[in-house]
This record gives sequence, C-alpha cells and structure tokens, in this order.
Amino acid sequence: MLAAPAASWTAHDTRLLSATLAGIAVIVLLISWAKLHPFLSLALGAGTLGVVAGMPFGDLVETFTEGLGSTVGEVGLLVALGAMLGKLLTDTGGADEIVETVLRHTTRRSLPWAMVFVASLLGLPMFFEVGVVVLVPVVIMVASRAEQPVLRIGIPALAGLSVLHGLLPPHPGPLAAVDALGVDLGLTLAVGLVVAIPTAIVSGPLFGSLIARRVEVPTPTHLLGDAERARPGQRPGFALATTMLLMPVVLMLGKSFADLTLAEGSAGYLVLDTVGTPVVALMLTVLTAVVALGRGARFSRTRLADTVGGALPPIAGIILIVGAGGGFKQTLVDSGVDTMITDLARGASLSPLVLAWLIAVGIRVATGSATVATISAAGIVAPLVAGMDPVQGALVALAIGSGSLFLSHVNDAGFWLVKEYFGMTVGQTLRSWSVMETLLSVVSFGFILVIDLVL
Repeated sequence: MLAAPAASWTAHDTRLLSATLAGIAVIVLLISWAKLHPFLSLALGAGTLGVVAGMPFGDLVETFTEGLGSTVGEVGLLVALGAMLGKLLTDTGGADEIVETVLRHTTRRSLPWAMVFVASLLGLPMFFEVGVVVLVPVVIMVASRAEQPVLRIGIPALAGLSVLHGLLPPHPGPLAAVDALGVDLGLTLAVGLVVAIPTAIVSGPLFGSLIARRVEVPTPTHLLGDAERARPGQRPGFALATTMLLMPVVLMLGKSFADLTLAEGSAGYLVLDTVGTPVVALMLTVLTAVVALGRGARFSRTRLADTVGGALPPIAGIILIVGAGGGFKQTLVDSGVDTMITDLARGASLSPLVLAWLIAVGIRVATGSATVATISAAGIVAPLVAGMDPVQGALVALAIGSGSLFLSHVNDAGFWLVKEYFGMTVGQTLRSWSVMETLLSVVSFGFILVIDLVL
C-alpha cells in the first residue's frame, strides 16, 4: 500500500518536509529554550520554513502578513468579544452569583460534581488563566468550609476549565483550528460538548477523588484574603447570569440546526443563519450583557465602559499569537507544504484523526502551549480536511484540541499557575495537574474515535 507513494517521492518533497520540520523545530526551541514570546517564535518559525522551502523573501513576508491579517480579522474579534463577556460577568458579580447558587444546592458528596458544572459554565466565555483566577478563591472557600481535601474540589474545577479551553469555541485555540480547517463552528461546538462532558467527569470528580487520597495538599486559605465581596443584592440574578453565559452557544447551535433542517432561503433559515454567525452571536450577547448585567449590578455608564475596555489589554498577546499561527499556516500553504502533506498522509496508514492528535501532542509537549500546538497542528493537517464530511472535519478539529491538552509540565505557564495557587511542590503538581491534563487528552480522543466509528 505504501510502495506507490514512496516511488513518487521527489527531492522537492524532501526539501518541503525538511522545511516543515525546521520551522517547527525553530518554534519549539525559541519558546521552550530561548523563552521567546510565542508570537515572535511563530513568526521566525514561518520565516525559517519559507527560506528552507525556497520561497522568495518578498513573497514570504507578504504571505505571513496575509495569513496573520486574515486570522486576526476572523478570530481576533471573537476572542475580544469573549473576553468582554467574561469581564462583564466577573466584575458585575454574575460569576459569583452562579458559583454561590450552585454550591448552596449541593451536598458534601456532590461537591466535586458541582465544581465541574460551575467551572464549565464560567469557562464558556473565559480564558483558562482568567477562569483559574476567578475559581481558586471559590475552590479554597468550599474546601475549607466543607473540610474537604483541596484537590478533591480543585481538580474537578480545573478539569472543567481546561477541557473547554482545549475543545470548545470561543476559546482561541479551538477558534483558530475551526478557522484554519474551514469546518463548521456550530457543529464543532455541538460535537465538542458531547465529548467534553464525559471527559470532564472522568478527569475531574473521578480522578480528583482518587488523587486527593494520594497527594495531600494543605488548603491555602491565605489566598482568600480580606477582599470585600459584592453583596447579593448588588449582583445580577442567577437566571440572568446563566442566560448570558449560554446565549452565544444557543445562537451558534441554532445556526447549525438551520443548516440541517430548514430550507435555505426561508425566513427562519435567514434569521438563525444570521444571528448564529459567531461574530453576530457574541456581539449580540455582549450588547445584551452590557445592558442586563450592568443594570443588575447598578453600574454607571462610566464603570461599564471601563469594564468592557479593561477586558482588551490582557488578550492582546493572545490575539497576536493566534494571528502569527495564521501566518505560519499561510506559509505552509503557499510554499506547497500542504500538498506534500496531503500526498504523504494519503500514502500512510494513519487516519487524519490520529495524525492530527499526534502532531498536536508533539508540539504541546515540546512548547508547553496548548494554543500554539492547536494552531500549528491545524495548519499542518488543514489540506487533509478538504472535501471531508462536515462531521469528520469537526472531529479533526476536536482531535487537534484534544492533543493540545496532553501532559502539561514545567514548560507550560499553566503548570506554574496551578502550582503556585494551590501551594504544591513540582512533584505534587506533576502527579495531580499533569496527570489530569493527560487524562483529558487521552479520554477525549477516545470519545472522538468512538464518535467517528459510530458516525
């Protein structure tokens, strides 16, 4: 089966393969060894790829900037809107209201399951780092009051946040993968939810209860501090805050429903197709949240403006990284690497799902960045998705996101964030957080393969 492709292999293909490996190696070394910012690392990796592939320098610069601009134009706005929604929920107390309402209705035994639910709700519009900052005081407070091991409460919360960060839009990695692969966002979101729920259960409450008996970590109550919390009467209600969280998801799923069930051109189709477009869905949600959450929290117009504007500076680096990933992808395409990869994959025995997952795993372990792993792997396997069934394309996007979660260790900023917040040693963090991340990756990929077999 492999003889024919091997016979047609050319010196030009060898050069393109060498260019791809050189570009990835430069990215890995600059991020993990030189500690260079991922934006610069991706830009230099794309430059290395283009030079080794033989692209004229003028064309290389134009190709990179074209890919960067296209990606930022399509993904950057979504990232910014998602950050605004998360900031509104946090500053108005909507996030606190969701957390406390859920916890009031749980028992000691169901606390880990409640934390998965809370983290998943809060994680929909928030980036992982923001979610950690918001949830850690809650985790510590719950563990202290319930006299529970902190990891029994914390691991489920981290699992709920992390699985959404890796698999579901509007997080930057999944958005970039959907954009690079050209797959349906609503369908990817729907299938991703099916994968994320059982994955979070296995890697959260089940693993958390197990590891809490083996890794003893004192509850870091000093992190609670004396910060004044907003009074319930000054917060948006639970129903309103939850509606704001779920509104963009429902609108985007509505677009997929219209694509599958309604006649194109009908009034219902046009409405659902328009409001379910990701930019429109998030824009409508943010505008609604400005009015609804701001009124619920009794914010002045000035404070609302400060809240919305304050969401943007922290995500500037994320948008640049995603944009540079788009430039790297465009360099792969214009240099001819995409065609070479397509031919190579067709002659190999690995399915696109397995190949996508393995590439993402390799880049994740080497660079420590889930976002870099996702956008780099998506650019590499994008040519394999062309002409695929929509569900298959969505599964490839999810396989990339799944691989990007594999084995967070000492080169990952998230590793140190979790370590410091929970007051663990490096060894304890490896045994708890790193194993949890690996479980998320392996279990989610297992469910992806099952869905692929069923469908």
